[in-house]
Formats: sequence, structure tokens, C-alpha cells
Amino acid sequence: MGRAKGKAGGGKAESGKAGKRKHSTLNIQREFLVISWDKAGEENFVSGRLGGYFPQMDIAENLNSIRQRIAAACARANRQPDSVTLLAVSKSHPPETIRAAVESGQILFGENKIQEAKAKIPLCPGKARWQFIGHLQSNKVRDAVELFELIQGVDSLAIASEISKRAEQAGKTMPILLEVNVAGEGSKFGYAPEKLMAELDALNALPRLEIHGLMAIPPYAPEAEKSRPYFQKLRELRTQAEQALDLALPELSMGMSGDFEIAIEEGATMVRVGTALFGERLSRIPRAAE
Repeated sequence: MGRAKGKAGGGKAESGKAGKRKHSTLNIQREFLVISWDKAGEENFVSGRLGGYFPQMDIAENLNSIRQRIAAACARANRQPDSVTLLAVSKSHPPETIRAAVESGQILFGENKIQEAKAKIPLCPGKARWQFIGHLQSNKVRDAVELFELIQGVDSLAIASEISKRAEQAGKTMPILLEVNVAGEGSKFGYAPEKLMAELDALNALPRLEIHGLMAIPPYAPEAEKSRPYFQKLRELRTQAEQALDLALPELSMGMSGDFEIAIEEGATMVRVGTALFGERLSRIPRAAE
């Protein structure tokens, strides 16, 4: 789920006349559409706004497996399983997939694109809860305040101030998590630890914000254990921030599909899991038989 700076690319389906096919013409810019191939034995695929395709997954089975892994990690850390919240990263997945997850007992979801969330959330079960986990641009803040119960990834005083202003206009107080670039990666957003500490008082003084904690995305590593030092660093920074503010910051959002168990061992209170729950996102469009 690492967020590199810059805009993600999105392709368009080829247009033009085609020979007679056994399936409908695909337009990957449509809202959300379930496409079933006619050939017996072929899997169904779901197209999303970004043009990705996903094989159907046994979400209930995956969710049960993740919960078991969370419980085992908590046991190793002498923690209770209910001390960790599972946030399902649902970006690019359609309402049908969200509905299946809700029916399996998953209620909390994370989106990282405002435009996608605006189109998708109204089509999802009403009891689903939503948090924003992407990089937030100032012109999208009003929508974020309206759509989400918590905004993760706040990485500047300017964005925090805009959130507070929009929350004031909406007559609400907005919970946030502050994102920290724990590895100092130039390709990722997030506060440098020193700058975060320098701006803490100003952030905490914003009238319509509640700072609930910190979040981070460590550098990608094929071995989960390599993420441990970054999780430790975020936990230690949270302690420093609590001491500086004389305020409890209960949330540590860290850990994804490949390393969430290590994150839990290091104190995560929220893990953001997408691939382990919903499966790999397929980037290529499957071709149907002529």
C-alpha cells in the first residue's frame, strides 16, 4: 500500500469495431461492472474505475485466516486480540466485494482516492465504516471530511488547517492520524520525525481536529522482519509526542498484508490489510475466446 508521489496511471480499453464476441465490449472507465466470461470454467472478473480485474476470492475464509494470525501475533506480544483493529484496504475493489466482506463480519474499510470513494460508498452497505488512508490534496479535503470518520495520512500543517476549517463548516470534529516518513524516503509522503515534533503544538491547537495517533508505511521488503525497526521507531515517536503534548495518542496504524504480524508485536493498534483479504490486483485485462 505504499504511496509514491505522483499520479497513478490508468489506461483506457481499446475502442473501435470488433468481430462478434461472446461477451460485452469492455469499457474500463465505467463505474463498476461485473463481467462473466461465457466459456465454461472461466472465472468471473470484476472491473473497477481504475481498470483493474480481480478473480473472485473466498473473503470469509481469508478474513478468518487474518483474524487467526492477528490473535496469534497478539498472543506472542501478550496482548488481547481486541486491542488490534483490522482495516480492510478496499481501494479499487467494487461494491460487490465490500458487500461480501461486510456479510463476513468486516465493517471498517480504507480508501485512498476521493473520487472513487464518492462513487463507491453510496453503493455499499450502510453499516460499513470508512477511513481515508491516502495522500490528501487540499481541493479534496471538503469531500474527505464528509465521507470519512477518520483521516489517516495527514502530513502537513497546511492540510491539517484545511481539514479543521472544513470540519468547522460541517459542524463536526475530525479525528486524524499524522503520517510519519519513518525511513526518510524521497518517494513517499509523511512528516520527517523532527518536523512533526516541531509542529505538534500548532497541530494540536487546531480547533476542529483530534489527533488520535500516528501512522507509517515502511520501505518495502520481501522479509517482514526488516520492517520491525521502522515500527519500533514509530512507536517510540508516539511516546515522544505523547510526552510533548501531555496527551494520550492511542492509535498506531502500521502494518500491511506482508508485515502486519510484526507490526502487532511492536504495538500496532490498527493494521491495514488489502491483498491478504481481497487477493492480488490483476493489472492486465483477460482476453475472451473469439
